[in-house]
Amino acid sequence: MFQDLKSELHSKMDKVIKSFQSDLKSVRTGRASPSLLDNVNVESYGNFVPLNQVGSVSSQDSQLLVVQVWDRSMVKNVEKAINISNLGVTASSDGQLVRIPIPPLSEERRKEMVKLLSKYSEQSKVALRNVRREGMDLVKKMEKDSEVSKDDANRGNEQVQKITDEYTAKIDLLLSEREKEIMKI
Repeated sequence: MFQDLKSELHSKMDKVIKSFQSDLKSVRTGRASPSLLDNVNVESYGNFVPLNQVGSVSSQDSQLLVVQVWDRSMVKNVEKAINISNLGVTASSDGQLVRIPIPPLSEERRKEMVKLLSKYSEQSKVALRNVRREGMDLVKKMEKDSEVSKDDANRGNEQVQKITDEYTAKIDLLLSEREKEIMKI
């Protein structure tokens, strides 16, 4: 009975971890990475679409990203979307290419990025705690409906907490790795 609950918890918490990893990729380090532009949305014919739907993003070297825009009429929109994003970069275009030089991060900007990472980490931990609460509520309901004994319910709650602690540790590990990467000059 608790196996279904455990597999459901693992599934939901894996989604939280994947979302957190996506957030981590969107935070800029000192190197040019195409994943930096994953969260940039471009206005395209009245709708906002992800950047990768209007062009291809590549890294020419460690300090330059290039966006090859497929439709020439979209170049200005791509440039504008990148410039207004909160990435601290300035895009410039020439024809169908949009070039984004990635300046080295200052110490102050690195600290801002670490604060942003901490915010993402806390949001993910809140999501994990919400999943834990759902799991514990389900165990409580099972006990109330006399599906499990009080001892089994306590064991179930312990298992839910153990799973939550495991995923919280994963978030902390991912966060510390990314912080080291950002703070490295």
